[in-house]
Amino acid sequence: MSVPRVSRSFDLRSFDADAPAPRLLVSVRNADEADLATHAGADLVDAKDPERGALGALPAATVRAIVAQVGGRTLASAVAGEPDRAALVPAIAAMVATGIDVVKVAVGDAVSADDLARAAEAASGRLIAVLFAEAGDAAALVPRLRRAGFLGAMIDTAGKDGRRLTDHLSLPALAAFTRACRDHGLVSGLAGSLALSDIAVLAPLGPHYLGFRGGLCGAGDRRQALDPVRVAEAVRLIRASARRDAA
Repeated sequence: MSVPRVSRSFDLRSFDADAPAPRLLVSVRNADEADLATHAGADLVDAKDPERGALGALPAATVRAIVAQVGGRTLASAVAGEPDRAALVPAIAAMVATGIDVVKVAVGDAVSADDLARAAEAASGRLIAVLFAEAGDAAALVPRLRRAGFLGAMIDTAGKDGRRLTDHLSLPALAAFTRACRDHGLVSGLAGSLALSDIAVLAPLGPHYLGFRGGLCGAGDRRQALDPVRVAEAVRLIRASARRDAA
């Protein structure tokens, strides 16, 4: 998969659509958490405000601090929120201006092809669509995202009420989504109140990334700080999954 380079030194070829095993995305709310996750071995740190719902955007200044703290040691993304049509491009452009590698934004099936194309263009081909599990069939949106120029797509849960990704979508439906992404050359991700035990269940479905926040925080509460022990365990389990796939 050919992916455009960004101005920073990190090589976006790490977003490999042919990667056989998933990598670890850790959502972080500040530069200190980004440093913790990077040191632990996270493959992607994702700037997000856990106090503002599933896709709460952090202030641009905080995202810039995260970019500076990571310093190209790993890939960094930032959430642009759930903007309406008028705010879609400005919200994406604001995150791009922070120097972040990749931008994530909520996308629904009612978004027009023109709006999808404008959104992708605003992020110079490094935009990830976040599709909510509660909306149903995510695989059907994948061809439209590819035509618009998105880098990838990720399923997450809109509600943070204790229900997990697999409470909303079956394993065959999730596998169909990751397969559709691979067939169309898009990076895929699965997230949504995941627990460490979900790695063994979801890794065989073929996602490029598994995304965590609450499952790596104290008391399993996404609003609390990241627990370094849980982050390290997630890294270990992801690496073990990769070794099994390579065997």
